[in-house]
Amino acid sequence: MKTILTGVRPTGNLHLGHYFGALTNWVKLQNEYNSYFEIADVQALTDNFDNPSKVRKNVREVAIDLLSVGIDPNKATIFVQSMIPEIAELTIYYSNMVTVSRLFRNPTVKAEAAQKKELFGNEGESITYGFLGYPVSQAADITVFGGDLVPVGEDQLPLIEQTREIVRKFNNIYGETLKEPEHLLSASPRIKGLDGNEKMGKSLGNAIYLNDSEEVIGKKIMGAVTDPNKIKKDDPANPDVCMVYYYHKLVSDDLDTICSDCKKGCRGCVNCKKELINNMNAFLKDIKEKRKYYEEHPDEVDKILIEGTNRAKAKAEETMKIVRNNMQLDYFDK
Repeated sequence: MKTILTGVRPTGNLHLGHYFGALTNWVKLQNEYNSYFEIADVQALTDNFDNPSKVRKNVREVAIDLLSVGIDPNKATIFVQSMIPEIAELTIYYSNMVTVSRLFRNPTVKAEAAQKKELFGNEGESITYGFLGYPVSQAADITVFGGDLVPVGEDQLPLIEQTREIVRKFNNIYGETLKEPEHLLSASPRIKGLDGNEKMGKSLGNAIYLNDSEEVIGKKIMGAVTDPNKIKKDDPANPDVCMVYYYHKLVSDDLDTICSDCKKGCRGCVNCKKELINNMNAFLKDIKEKRKYYEEHPDEVDKILIEGTNRAKAKAEETMKIVRNNMQLDYFDK
């Protein structure tokens, strides 16, 4: 089986954007590939270096989210990034091969750097060494486990291309050592936020989280954006500009009736939202039941993380033994 590597930063609980945009695909892929799912706590610290307790807390929370949606530790390896020192070692070796100007040309980094400059001013003051170099760290994540494929969305393609460049340069200098990974482009959609924003995000306050209670989900959906031109209950409306209908399409049946009634003015927004609340809670029921189990059995979650991290570390050690040998750093190996 080919190997895939992907992961998530533990900066908060996972939401519907993660679920439909990535997690459902990961559950499928674990049956088809040798799968490594990384909880990328080191990368989370690039933006949260002054709040380590936040990252620490969310390592287990993200692990529970992964388990609750169907990631099976008997099929896939779930591991914690910081517990694999070989990743950090390989990152250092790679960093000698990548120029600062090349990192700034990475479209993904460039876009995020521009956002930081807008928020905090001068780039040199707002961008840390760790942030600028995170594509190098990602390259180490992928290659230390012999990743053949990396499941990504289109916005992550520049990061995979940079990994391929690093591997080609490394192999050119030190001989054929590492695999050059390919991207596995996700067909999953990017999920919009409740406010109509093109992205559902932790920092935007527009997300439904997998661990949200029924009451919280109800309040969030009741505040969702609807057609601004629908003033009265019986006014016809356009479901294509309504976030309530957008979410109905994710979790509800009988969409033809919902759409038709909306266009005819036979469906009030309040009732439509209440129907979505019921359907959303029904949709998330199994996930929440699994989540409740793991919340009540934290030792089992820790055991899964420890065993997964140990498996990942064993693979990383194999790779780094070859790397050190080819870089002539195996001074005392016999």
